Amino acid sequence: QVQLVESGGGLVQAGGSLRLSCAASARTSNVYAMGWFRQAPGKEREFVAAISWSGSSTSYADSVKGRFTISRDNAKNTEYLEMNSLKPEDTAVYYCAAGRYLSIRKDEYFSWGQGTQVTVSS
Repeated sequence: QVQLVESGGGLVQAGGSLRLSCAASARTSNVYAMGWFRQAPGKEREFVAAISWSGSSTSYADSVKGRFTISRDNAKNTEYLEMNSLKPEDTAVYYCAAGRYLSIRKDEYFSWGQGTQVTVSS
C-alpha cells in the first residue's frame, strides 16, 4: 500500500497563494488516481480536486474551480495542489489520497496522508 506525505501548508492572508505537495512512497504512475480532500473543524471531510493516473483528466469542487489547480509528476511520484486567491473559508486540514480511479467520493480512496494545515486569515 502506498504511503503519502503532504507538505506545503501554512498561514497565508486572504488573496494569497500556497502550493501543497504530496509525495508517494511507491511508484504511482500508471497505477493510481490521486485526490485532495479537506476537513475544517466540525465539518466532514470534503472533496477538493482529483487527477487521473495519466494526468489527462481532472475534477474540481465548485468551491475551488478556477482558483486551485491539481497536477502530478509521475517521475517524482508527487502530486501538487496550487491554491490561488485563497479565502478564509479555505481554512482546513488538507489530505492527499490515492485511489484506483478518479473519483469525488472519499470512500473510493484507499491510501491517505496525515494532512497539512492551511490557514487563511482575513
